[in-house]
Amino acid sequence: MSEQSAKPYLVRAICEWCADNGLTPYLSVKVNGETRVPAAFVKNGEIVLNVSVSATRRLTVDNAGVQFSARFNGSSQEVSVPMNAVSGIFAKETGYGFAFEIAQDAAASLAAATAPSADIDAALEKDKKDAKGAKDGRPKARPSHLQIIK
Repeated sequence: MSEQSAKPYLVRAICEWCADNGLTPYLSVKVNGETRVPAAFVKNGEIVLNVSVSATRRLTVDNAGVQFSARFNGSSQEVSVPMNAVSGIFAKETGYGFAFEIAQDAAASLAAATAPSADIDAALEKDKKDAKGAKDGRPKARPSHLQIIK
């Protein structure tokens, strides 16, 4: 009989502990080909996700991984993270939590999966251009939706 990993149990425990103490649980993830996360928020092959009850819908943490629905820049997205890609879980306010080592075979697949791709690079460039807006670095001013009534 093979020994089960304690990682899923520790992730669930920290999530529950944070909820019980009014803290915000953050999940640190090494992005690979198996993870479904918003590519625009991935930095250096890693993303940190707020997995609090108030920030997610249908949050499930099981032995296979973490799944939930959340809003990113106003758009609802499904997020799926396999447990082998979870590199840590901690409370935002205190920093208390756990860091996990990524297995060597998983690290090799992570390196291959996080190699820059044209699609991700194009999406990141588009987001940077949209966020930059005016030449002086301020965001573009949007016209008001309000109308003057006389």
